[in-house]
Amino acid sequence: MENVILVDKNDNEIGIGEKLKAHSNGGHLHRAISVFLFNDRKELLLQQRAITKYHSKERWANTCCSHPRPGESNEAAAERRLMEEMGINAKLEERFIFPYEAEVGSGLTEREYDHIFFGRYGGKPEPNKEEVQDWKWISIDEFYRWIKDKPEDFAAWVVLMADRFVEEARKYCED
Repeated sequence: MENVILVDKNDNEIGIGEKLKAHSNGGHLHRAISVFLFNDRKELLLQQRAITKYHSKERWANTCCSHPRPGESNEAAAERRLMEEMGINAKLEERFIFPYEAEVGSGLTEREYDHIFFGRYGGKPEPNKEEVQDWKWISIDEFYRWIKDKPEDFAAWVVLMADRFVEEARKYCED
């Protein structure tokens, strides 16, 4: 059983909850992390979620995402999941926070206080097949057109944060 950190609307920890229960019955607000990696050509690394995932199966999403474990920092959780999902070790920096709520199928709801991390990586990922079905590098502009034209191809949280993400990604890639 995996636990998540339950939080209030200001991201203050208010308890611990079992992950699946935190996503059931309308969901409970909990802390999350999302990672977006960029290569030297300023392209974004996307993953297609595996068919074995408990929600958002086969949808395209950011490089990786998950939840910090109780007692684990957001940065440590982001680095851990990046290695577990994509086989990548990269320096990450938190760029913004994105609270959101979304239905994600199978009767589940995401209510997350999502900490968004960016990083740079120039190699080839070695994804965990239980987590990731496919992956691709894509320009920020191509990603934005795709998500606006076919939002159903993407996980709900990626669609919801697309405008803010693109704004922040363009700034990050200019640094």
